[in-house]
Amino acid sequence: MEITISIIAVTVIISILGFNNQNLFNKCKFNPYDVKHSGQWYRFFTYGFLHVGWFHLIINMFVLFSFGRMVEKAYSYYFGSKYILYFLLLYIGSLLLSVIPTLGKHKNDVFYSSVGASGAVSAIVFASIIIAPLQKIYLFFIPIGIPAVIFGLIYIAYEYWMSRRAKDNIGHDAHLWGAIVGIIFTIAMKPKIFLFFLQQLGFQINI
Repeated sequence: MEITISIIAVTVIISILGFNNQNLFNKCKFNPYDVKHSGQWYRFFTYGFLHVGWFHLIINMFVLFSFGRMVEKAYSYYFGSKYILYFLLLYIGSLLLSVIPTLGKHKNDVFYSSVGASGAVSAIVFASIIIAPLQKIYLFFIPIGIPAVIFGLIYIAYEYWMSRRAKDNIGHDAHLWGAIVGIIFTIAMKPKIFLFFLQQLGFQINI
């Protein structure tokens, strides 16, 4: 749980600094135009430690806390003393990879920008779904738990649909690709996890 708490602490501190320093916020947000035309590649990472307000920050950190502890514990089991490295590779890697589609779409739009840890948080959530597909996920407006694998399928379908149609300010591409990174990374690092995933779903798999 220590790395999850550390990431939350760093994100909260930097986000609060960004709330009170517009210059810092502007320098660190993900602006595809500046990345492409000014070579400001650092924005691939810094944007994930900023948020637009308290609600945005609290939601992301609450979800990270809820699922990060479980993934951290599972990674500790599967990867031993190297689990912190793998967890950081997942989190930081998903910050970068989840906004590559956004760069492609908006590289010539000087006015487009985004912030928030949602892509990386999605990666953590979906790593947990691959590890424990039958765990129950509770949403604020649904009084019963949804099996994680069902939630995951609905989430991916919704984010894919919204990424193609939505005109809001939500980073649906980052949500979608963060989820995909979480799945692929976890399986690639330990293929046995996917076999256990199938076994939990009732498939006759020998591990």
